[in-house]
Amino acid sequence: MKKIKIGAKTVLYPMPAVLIGSMFKKKVNFMTAAWCSIVAQSPPAISVAIHKDRHTLKGIEENKTFSVNIPNRKIVKEVDFCGTHTGSKHDKSKMFTLFYGKLNTAPMIKECHINIECSLIKNIEIGSHILVIGEIAETYIDEDCLTNNKPDPKKIDPLIYATSVRKYCILGEYIADAFSIGKKDE
Repeated sequence: MKKIKIGAKTVLYPMPAVLIGSMFKKKVNFMTAAWCSIVAQSPPAISVAIHKDRHTLKGIEENKTFSVNIPNRKIVKEVDFCGTHTGSKHDKSKMFTLFYGKLNTAPMIKECHINIECSLIKNIEIGSHILVIGEIAETYIDEDCLTNNKPDPKKIDPLIYATSVRKYCILGEYIADAFSIGKKDE
């Protein structure tokens, strides 16, 4: 099949659709982000790229904490709202049942099956965005999303964002065992 050039595009799949939580001037806010990834195992760390003018970023900078909440298909409407409305004009905290962990300033969403509580390690300016890197202080998961005491992606039902077509998707089927299928012919 012939390859064609499409330019320098941010087309990496899958991209999670996550809800980033912070507090700015004691007001809870959430924003939707897709540019989010694990960046280190030790210390456990995660990053999210946030546009410089986002209200949520002000809260991260003020408190040095934030949360990464993994939404599922049941709250896709709320996820989209959080990505299309600014926290400076809309109180998005009323959309969710909130809880806090040991950091006390990183609001989390009970309706999300996984919540990751983070303390800020560093912000790095990269063009239009700030790369926020946080150390994972604690991870919370709904008990019914475990299989054999491990997080089960099918039960978690995370939303995926397809940037090129502007659609929310879900995970598909399992196709092979990792760290195993590549060893079959040894």
